[in-house]
Amino acid sequence: MKITDSKYLEKICDNIYLLLTPTQGQFPYCNSFLFTGNENILIDAGADKDVLREIDRDIRIDTLIISHSHPDHIRSWDVLSHRKLLLPAETPDSVYELEELGERYTGTPERGYHWIESIGKMLDIHALRKPDGRFSDNDIISNGSVCIEAIYTPGHLADHYCFFEHESGTLFSSDINFSSFGPWYGNPEGRIKPFIKSVERVMSLPYRRICTSHNRPHEGDATALFMDFLNGFESHKKGILKLIDTGKTLHEIVTMSPFYHNKYFNPVVQYSFEENMTLENLKILMEEGRVYEKEGRYMPV
Repeated sequence: MKITDSKYLEKICDNIYLLLTPTQGQFPYCNSFLFTGNENILIDAGADKDVLREIDRDIRIDTLIISHSHPDHIRSWDVLSHRKLLLPAETPDSVYELEELGERYTGTPERGYHWIESIGKMLDIHALRKPDGRFSDNDIISNGSVCIEAIYTPGHLADHYCFFEHESGTLFSSDINFSSFGPWYGNPEGRIKPFIKSVERVMSLPYRRICTSHNRPHEGDATALFMDFLNGFESHKKGILKLIDTGKTLHEIVTMSPFYHNKYFNPVVQYSFEENMTLENLKILMEEGRVYEKEGRYMPV
């Protein structure tokens, strides 16, 4: 079968294809990217399992690369468990046990249980196996047709990577994307300052197009999109400062749901995500001298 005959693959440029998903990459799906050559390489496994099985049967995927270990990026990895698996050097061993993965995402075993019940089972997530190899910052992965450089970009998650394909000038920016929600750093290892530095790093690359995990490919300069994304951090900070008003505890701020507006389907998991994002903004506001903590309450200066 020719790749051009597949209804699930859309050509981006020579030897690079977007794997289409039912929601155009929106959660719980994420975009995957196929690189053809002496071996066929797939970045991320966000498609339906049946779709991935069909592509692997017709085309054969030799290597699966995981950009970072979030559920939408690993959701169908088990379909390719018999193929070569490459993980970031920073991916922790918690990915080998679903209970530990849930705790990693939410901060506690109790919250991790809620994550498994509400998200892990919904997406049919399987714990990862030990990989055949790991990649680090600036490592090159090649299949004779493409030259993919791994770019370490923490902040969104501690093992988050982007990729730059040198031959075509294509930047795969993973979850440095341009969604209306803005930057997401809701897991306990999410950090604003490294996230900002990661965005600035990939912005400086000599890309000719950008492919994110949750948007259509963008041709040409994307400076305005990146700046809007970066402005999201400032918007988040201002929103938290406004909610503090004359003083509030962390719990009081989080229960006001500054990010999800109480629309997330599992309140326990929502609380976990909002707590970390709120804490990150409070840390920066205190560093800037705009907020101080007194007896467990955060007060404006």
